[in-house]
Amino acid sequence: MPEPALTVHQLPRGRHGLPREAVVRSQRARILDAMAEVMAENGYVKTSVAMIIKRARVSRETFYEQFRSKEDCFEAAYERAAELLLTRLTETAQAQSDSASERLDILLRAYLEGVAGEPAYARLFLVEVYAAGSTAIARRMALQDSFAALLWEALGATTEDQRFACQTLVAAISGLVTARVAAEDLDGLRALREPLAAMVRRGGPLYGSAEI
Repeated sequence: MPEPALTVHQLPRGRHGLPREAVVRSQRARILDAMAEVMAENGYVKTSVAMIIKRARVSRETFYEQFRSKEDCFEAAYERAAELLLTRLTETAQAQSDSASERLDILLRAYLEGVAGEPAYARLFLVEVYAAGSTAIARRMALQDSFAALLWEALGATTEDQRFACQTLVAAISGLVTARVAAEDLDGLRALREPLAAMVRRGGPLYGSAEI
């Protein structure tokens, strides 16, 4: 999703002289990447710890030094992806522009490109999250609410009705994006930006007080 790419290369074989902290960080990142990749191929339910450690090229002992279970690993991978995506969106929202239309377009582009750029992680937090239990689903809803807050700020939403309209819009965007991620349709995912922006512009004051 975010920049830079999440994939972390394996450490060189043999003596590399890296501090223990760097080794642990590298192992953890490889495990999280492996979790997302294996789960994208097999689904959450069919993904096992054995499959994750084989893809990450770490030992079972190393896995359990980092995570209590597959569920714990999933939650960590979700948090990583969500945090980086939200950071990307927050930084994008800070871009200076006097035009609400431009702010909207920039924010939509950042979200859609962020999701399309890391399809395995996107599937993790948009599709497979529903198989991971209530804690993961609650985190997904919190991320969605954060996106809605950035959107209503960009559009100058000041009333409760306008903020509710922005929340509804984000829920609709989430549904459209989830369907395309599930279908592995990244071109269709990116193509959502223009019709979504056009719909918001037609809605005008429904979404915010700023002229769109």
